[in-house]
Amino acid sequence: MSTASPSAKITRQKSFPLIWVVPAIAVAIGLWMGAKELIDRGPEIQIEFADGSGVEAGRTTLEYKGVTVGTVEHLRMKDGLAGVVVSVRLKREAAALAKAGSKFWILHPQIGFSGVSGLDTLVSGVRLNVAPGTGADATHFIGLDKAPPPDVTDEGRAFILQADKLGSLTTGSPVYYRELKVGQVEASRLSDDSTQVLVRVHIDAPYADLVRTSTRFWNAGGFTFKINLFGAQVKDTSLESLIQGGVAFATPEQGPLAPAAAADARFPLAAEAEKEWLTWSPKIPIQSHDSAVQKPNSSGLLPALMK
Repeated sequence: MSTASPSAKITRQKSFPLIWVVPAIAVAIGLWMGAKELIDRGPEIQIEFADGSGVEAGRTTLEYKGVTVGTVEHLRMKDGLAGVVVSVRLKREAAALAKAGSKFWILHPQIGFSGVSGLDTLVSGVRLNVAPGTGADATHFIGLDKAPPPDVTDEGRAFILQADKLGSLTTGSPVYYRELKVGQVEASRLSDDSTQVLVRVHIDAPYADLVRTSTRFWNAGGFTFKINLFGAQVKDTSLESLIQGGVAFATPEQGPLAPAAAADARFPLAAEAEKEWLTWSPKIPIQSHDSAVQKPNSSGLLPALMK
């Protein structure tokens, strides 16, 4: 009697369809990027601007010292249509910028007598810039209409110049002594009675003692061409001051040397130098660059232009 041999039983192991591999990888990458975004997210802040021209959600960035530290997430109009509120998501490492006293402004391209700036925004679009504050944590800020004056980081001395008109001077314009740059214009405004322009200049620490109580200041910027009976005369000025504007000063050398001027002392600002001013060359000791103390401005705020 023959017995039938048992038949082999074949089972197929279930396999993962290859068609799902690519979507699975895409989902994994998406989850990883989402988790990384959440980890890197810093606080969200709101900045009010009078005008939000050029600012775009998802494209406009916030930069500090040339590094992107945040991105605009959305914009909305203020109540009463009085301006715009820009919401910016900071990066985690930039959370320290969300402090009271931080100053925000929109960087637009500018071309003028004071120079050229922000031309790269013509291609990349406008961007926001920030100067950090040192106060308590904050999430709501009032944006500036323009870039703030530069921080002064040394122990020089500031003086107030009084002029009939501002001319080509602007924040950052250089201050010269014997055609050497020794300071810069910090700020300007009208006097309280609107009869004069007040210009605050800062003289760097090594050169602050060059300004004496008898010193004369004049506007060294712009181009002047005069014709009279004795011929033509062109103002002698540097190329930088011709383009950017500037202030120059000199001190009389006749008689005893006048005492050094105190901080915030006021001087008239002449429209141009008198001939004898350009010949003055008194011996005035100055600090060496090595001994000039450099101290950061912890507040980051420009002192009041006038009391």
